[in-house]
Amino acid sequence: MMRAWILPMLLVLSGSVVATGQVFKGSPGTAAALLLAFLALAGVNSPLIFPRSIGALEAQRRSAVDGRPVVFWRPGCKYCIRLRIRLGPSARQLHWVNIWRDPAGAAAVRAANYGNETVPTVVVAGQPHANPDPKWVREQLSPSA
Repeated sequence: MMRAWILPMLLVLSGSVVATGQVFKGSPGTAAALLLAFLALAGVNSPLIFPRSIGALEAQRRSAVDGRPVVFWRPGCKYCIRLRIRLGPSARQLHWVNIWRDPAGAAAVRAANYGNETVPTVVVAGQPHANPDPKWVREQLSPSA
């Protein structure tokens, strides 16, 4: 789990260094803008935004048991971020697979999308759906999930 925090921490540290340099150059406005940009990138890549990812095989196994959808995503994808934010707290009810960390997940997405790594790809009852509407995804969650 600690590895998930390395990139966000590096982004915050790098942003702080760059912003400090801008302050010393006499550009506090630029420093603030750059720091905010680095913080936004850190947030997008942080485990706080996306629930903990698991491997594709484990996600498919769990989905077969509990019926919850599997979401294949990757860091920095604006459509994945949109889905995650619009799902709100219910996002934790899904099984999330980061295709950049799981080769089997990337292969599953390519198989479902004619060789393309189109994310988010949501698999519900074994059927893949590329970039589905967040409202539709929320409707796929059972009330007991």
